Amino acid sequence: MHNVSTHSPMQRLALFASGSGSNAQKIAEYFSSHSHIEVTLILTNNLKAGVLERASTLGIPAVVFNRAQFYESEEVIELLKKHKIDWVILAGFLWLVPQSLIKAFPRRIINIHPALLPAYGGKGMYGMKVHEAIVAAGEKFSGITIHLIDEEYDKGEMVFQAKCSVEPGDTAADVAHKVQLLEHEHFPRVIEKLVSERKV
Repeated sequence: MHNVSTHSPMQRLALFASGSGSNAQKIAEYFSSHSHIEVTLILTNNLKAGVLERASTLGIPAVVFNRAQFYESEEVIELLKKHKIDWVILAGFLWLVPQSLIKAFPRRIINIHPALLPAYGGKGMYGMKVHEAIVAAGEKFSGITIHLIDEEYDKGEMVFQAKCSVEPGDTAADVAHKVQLLEHEHFPRVIEKLVSERKV
């Protein structure tokens, strides 16, 4: 328990990413001089993830963890507690979040999915696989879904969606670009809204 009188008014975010980290960078830049929200820590399950270089450039501590540390120990949770993290943000993080982490941060883990859930969600649906499936199905729209995390892939309470058109002739890469623009535009703002509403 934090002592209320000494607890910092800053809400501290930990960003989890598995890849290049473009979303993590946008979020970190958005909150770089924010009055009550800061990105304190970046974590990845990928030793070669581009997000590590971005974290270094941004001057944010970064930690790499492995499957055993994430699923078979409390190491990651203890690290988050040590840094007094208030919110966990999944910014292109591909592993299923374990029950222990969900219990440690109830309704304080936010994920972004590169499609309009509940369509094109679930195990194995991530990154270009989502965009390829959308193009193959001849969908007219795609977009992003921001949701809270629960025990199943892509099933938590939805808090925000935005959509983009999929034009005839669009490739999966075209759709990926449109979706990424939506992610960069909306994800930091939605995080800000959620965190600000639950500041206490």
